[in-house]
Amino acid sequence: MKIEGPALLARIYIGESDQWHGQPLYHAIVQLLRDRGLAGATVLRGIEGFGRSARLHTTRILRLSEDLPVLIEVVDQEDRLRAVLPDVDAMVGDGLITLERVDVLAYRSRERGAE
Repeated sequence: MKIEGPALLARIYIGESDQWHGQPLYHAIVQLLRDRGLAGATVLRGIEGFGRSARLHTTRILRLSEDLPVLIEVVDQEDRLRAVLPDVDAMVGDGLITLERVDVLAYRSRERGAE
């Protein structure tokens, strides 16, 4: 797959302890994106944050690892990404999904076995 030029970036903000059918929600979302053939996704674990409830989630020692913030980023062609978003939205109970237009300058991967 090759992506260059205009694309769409989705950011999905959820909690580390969020679940989907007995597995971590972030993992289930990444699997969905992969199964649908999207270009790629990255899961980032935050060290501190709060959301709509204003409850602080932090790695500070006194509140060690209480449902840390998790961010999933995915970039792909707009039509491909928008096609999967209703399913992602249905999976996210508490969270935030944002979209922004981006310009892809380079999207490369080394072919397997070509080192």
